[in-house]
Amino acid sequence: MAKRLGSQLFVSRLSSFTSSEKLRKLFSPFGNVTEARLIMDRRTDRPKGFGFVTYQSDVEAQKALKMVDGRLIFVEVAQTGRHENDTYS
Repeated sequence: MAKRLGSQLFVSRLSSFTSSEKLRKLFSPFGNVTEARLIMDRRTDRPKGFGFVTYQSDVEAQKALKMVDGRLIFVEVAQTGRHENDTYS
């Protein structure tokens, strides 16, 4: 049985100037991005430098894993098991 890789990617090492819209645009050439979400610092209301990108399919997510856009970022398949209401502080 093949292991399901997942359509949600964890993306880190992002600039603190990255917006959710920029994140979506960065990953959209590889497929249909259904969500691009940055994790925000509650104290400063600025991005923490990581977030999640969700694609419509696993195949599209795999294409994005091979992407490098002039800046070294770290991308991997997001681990499942966390609830939507979990927060990062």
